[in-house]
Amino acid sequence: MQWEYRTLKVDCKGFFGGKFDEDRLDEMLNDLGRDEWELVSSFDTNQAYGQTRYMVFTFKRAKTA
Repeated sequence: MQWEYRTLKVDCKGFFGGKFDEDRLDEMLNDLGRDEWELVSSFDTNQAYGQTRYMVFTFKRAKTA
C-alpha cells in the first residue's frame, strides 16, 4: 500500500503566542477526517520562553491510483 501525506500548520497568535481558535481547529480536523485523512503526528514549535508559535499536524491516507 502506498500513502500520501499532508501537513497542517496552525498559527498560535497573541503577543506571547499560545492562542488559537479551538472551534476552528476542530472544524479543520473534522474536514480532513471526512476526506479520509488520518492524524499520525502532532507537535508544537516554540518561539521564546516556552510559548507555542505553531502547532503542526501530519496526516496520511491511502494513495489512490
